[in-house]
Amino acid sequence: MLARLFSFHGRYRILHLTWFAFFLTFVVWFNFAPFSTAVQQEFGLTSGQFRTIAICNVALTVPARVVIGMLLDRFGPKLTFSVLLVYAAIPCLAFGLAQNFAQLVASRLAMSIVGAGFVIGIRMTSEWFPPREVGFAEGVYAGWGNSGSAASAFILPWIAAWLTFGSGELLNWRYAVIFTGILVAVYGVIYYFSVEDTPPGRKYQRPQRHGGLEVTTKKDFWLLMIMNIPLVGVLALLAWRLTNVGFMDQTGLIICAVVLLALYLYQVYRCWDVNKDLMKGHNHYPPEDRYQFNQVVLLELTYIVGFGSELAVISMLPAFYETTFTLDKQAAGMIASTYAFMNLVSRPGGGLISDSLGSRRWTMIVLPACMGIGYLLMSSVGGSWWLPAAVILTMACSFFVQASEGSTFAIVPLIKRRVTGQVAGNVGAYGNVGAVLYLTLFSLLPANEVGYQIFFQTLGIAALIVAFLCLFFLKEPKDSFAEYYEGEQEYAASQAETRNVIEE
Repeated sequence: MLARLFSFHGRYRILHLTWFAFFLTFVVWFNFAPFSTAVQQEFGLTSGQFRTIAICNVALTVPARVVIGMLLDRFGPKLTFSVLLVYAAIPCLAFGLAQNFAQLVASRLAMSIVGAGFVIGIRMTSEWFPPREVGFAEGVYAGWGNSGSAASAFILPWIAAWLTFGSGELLNWRYAVIFTGILVAVYGVIYYFSVEDTPPGRKYQRPQRHGGLEVTTKKDFWLLMIMNIPLVGVLALLAWRLTNVGFMDQTGLIICAVVLLALYLYQVYRCWDVNKDLMKGHNHYPPEDRYQFNQVVLLELTYIVGFGSELAVISMLPAFYETTFTLDKQAAGMIASTYAFMNLVSRPGGGLISDSLGSRRWTMIVLPACMGIGYLLMSSVGGSWWLPAAVILTMACSFFVQASEGSTFAIVPLIKRRVTGQVAGNVGAYGNVGAVLYLTLFSLLPANEVGYQIFFQTLGIAALIVAFLCLFFLKEPKDSFAEYYEGEQEYAASQAETRNVIEE
């Protein structure tokens, strides 16, 4: 597979078109970070307001990944991804034209929906690559796409400077942000006319009913209800943060709480509607058609400590290097960007490890454990450290963080084929749950060496706990390294017949 990776034919063409779509969603999702100082100065934002915008940038990604997972399973990745890419232009324009703090918050909340694009490519990639290769393919898709955040930090300031036509004025961040919106919308149209949902002859498997995640046992239904609570809870946490910075008053907070409670109850109703025959005893799944939802829960936890911590660390790492080693902003930003750039090799590496070792379960035990050890070592980094040693440790830690993410999504497509989009949506959403929790914790810690120590120690201990949970409860997925996914017997037979004709 490595030898064919850089071809632009067949399934590799789909992979490259799809990871680049994801790459562009990350460019626009993180187009605020390179201009954060300029925006803060122009609008006179307080520290609390500034950190609130950073949280808003990931807040609605949580429910959006769940909803888009449902739409994805119903309408297919081609249409869903194309529509999302075109939609991304709207918050880009709104942010580029914003005139006050309220408009900044509203546009970044709208932008956080774009972060759900990751889920779509997971299903698209799994449609085109077999189980035995899906880990590496998903790793390439996610890792190369994730590098959009680092590319945004490097490229957008140059674009902003170029768009001022060398006039020497203040860096024109507005033009650069709007430009990214136009670019991603154009690519959305190109993507629609360039890809297909499945290879020729393969049927796109859809859930039996739409609106909520289909489970196969009554116990799993109640576990699903419990695991839906944090998806709404992080939005309540965001509402509390907005109240603290004066964006809304106590009355607004109460209204938000009522709306979020109604949202959760509606979500419960939709899940009940999908699974009511099961819960009433009218439908019994045969053993071969069941899946265990607790395996999804474990993947959600691994993504909290993986992707959740990655988003949080990306947000604070420049300040960590700047204050710890007394660096200027440019040097601190360039060093910190190595963490995100590691995605280019780390995620594919995690997927490749998962494909190659013969046990996806043990991959999911070892990588989070190494991640936890890495974060605990980073908690000891201080001004007395040799800077290159700190950078090497950061890159090593980031490798295990992102490799763990890659191995997580090597398992997601193997849980239950027809609900892959929703499983990916729920797992992906929990990554953003982790990001909001970690960023909220960071905002409450002192901005000094003690605060950084507590932050990294929290990340490390959480990762080690999840590794132990995987050790005791995670199971090896069925047919982890098969040639075809479940329910594809007809497609497999047609492929075998085609090969026989060719050989004859």
